[in-house]
Amino acid sequence: MDHKIAGIRYDYSLKGLNEVDLDTNPLKQFKLWFDEAVLAGVSEANAMLLSTVSNGRPSARIVLLKDLTETGFSFFTNYQSKKGRDMEENNQVALTFFWKELERQVRIEGIVVKTSPEESSEYFAVRPRGSQIGAWVSEQSEVIPDRAFLEEKTREFEDRFEGHEVPRPPHWGGYRVIPERMEFWQGRPSRLHDRLVFEKGKSGNWKIERLSP
Repeated sequence: MDHKIAGIRYDYSLKGLNEVDLDTNPLKQFKLWFDEAVLAGVSEANAMLLSTVSNGRPSARIVLLKDLTETGFSFFTNYQSKKGRDMEENNQVALTFFWKELERQVRIEGIVVKTSPEESSEYFAVRPRGSQIGAWVSEQSEVIPDRAFLEEKTREFEDRFEGHEVPRPPHWGGYRVIPERMEFWQGRPSRLHDRLVFEKGKSGNWKIERLSP
């Protein structure tokens, strides 16, 4: 055993979480916690772990939340990327947020759908120009020979769109995760954490239950 690794520990003690503290709508509860994370100065509070499954094999990566609506959580990416192909095959995904400064975690399980072309174009239009060019340059998740390959392609697209607005690539756009289960986790001392989970029933109503840590 590597005792340096085994000895890393942090005892959570900031707050507790009780059923009466929660909004009855988990999306509204998430927004409350998200706003608190932003106010607390959490770096990239919108960073979330997106987990997908393809051919029975899980895969995970960090993406950025870019919109939160009454229906779900939106992010944007290359449709032809590894995660895009995974979601095309299996639309059941999971998201995880961890805000260490607040000793909180939110786990979300649900179904992913593509956002409308209009929503994708609206967001693409407000991205920095360099990121817009990058969406054309990157054949995301594909093998490339070296860094110089990216730099050369970047120059090609900069020349192509010089003096013009950069259009949204047809292979790039948004996804929205529609939650069916959301767990709110508040760290507590001695690993006896508070875990309150929302489950959506067939009627569309949410049921709240407490889980053992």
